[in-house]
Parts: sequence; structure tokens; C-alpha cells
Amino acid sequence: MSKATLAVVGTAPAKARTLSLGPLTGIVGYHIAQAAVTAYGAFDRHIGKPFELRKVEFSLLMLLLTNGPLSPKQLATTLTLTSPNLTLLLDRLQSRGLLRRERNPADGRSQHILLTEKGQRLARDAAAAAQPMERELLQPLSRAEHAMLIELLCRLAGRAPPA
Repeated sequence: MSKATLAVVGTAPAKARTLSLGPLTGIVGYHIAQAAVTAYGAFDRHIGKPFELRKVEFSLLMLLLTNGPLSPKQLATTLTLTSPNLTLLLDRLQSRGLLRRERNPADGRSQHILLTEKGQRLARDAAAAAQPMERELLQPLSRAEHAMLIELLCRLAGRAPPA
């Protein structure tokens, strides 16, 4: 059984006590949540606070930077967002001057979302800031373990691993 160390609060002096994780030992969601705490902390330090971006905003900017103009449907599907939530996200980023909506020249009934020059600069800077964040997070893993982790997380999410 896996053990966790816990500092017992309210004792003098505080002593570390090893706890059994019990059923949590084999619960994937528990371990994902624990890893998320570390990953989200690194994101906030490297990207969230410096660039005033939420995780989903960063992801959307990276998709647009990498792919160019995308339809709202493509963004919603890739980011697993509902249409109303995507609209709020796009409105927030548009109000910051980071993206704009344009009519699709091939089909005037639909829109394309694209980065403004300001949005491109911010996206490139945030992508560069993600590199030291990733090095920090992946420091305990080999390259093979990193690739395996990405593949396994994609499988858990029901998505194909990136090519």
C-alpha cells in the first residue's frame, strides 16, 4: 500500500506521520488531482499571473497561434467547451484586444476566430514561458515516461495521442 507523509498540526513539535492512502492508492482520479495541483501551481507562476491568462485562455491562444483562423465549432470541440462558455471566453479575449472574429470568406454565415497582432505577440511570449514550466514539471520524468504520460492521459480523455 502507498504511504503519504503528513505533518501533524497542533502538536509540539510537529512530527511527520506516514499515512496509508487506503483505497486512494489505486484511484486514478486522486493521483490526477494531486498532479494537477503541481501543474496548476507551475502554470500560475509561469503563465497565469505574468500574462493574466487562465488555462483555457492559454490553450485557445496556442490553438490559434499554431493553426491560424479557426471556427468557433473547432475551438469548442477541441477545448471541450459548450457554445455559451466559448462565447464568454471569446468575448473576454476580444475585449483584451487579443483576437477578432471575421466572416468566413468561403461561407458568409460562419465566423473565423483569429489572433490580432497583440494576441500573436502575447501567444508567442506565453508559449516561450511554457518551456521552463514544462522543464520544471517534467524534471522527474525521462523522455519515454513523458511520452507515455501524454499517451495515457489522452487515452483516459478518449482522444488520440498527438502525432
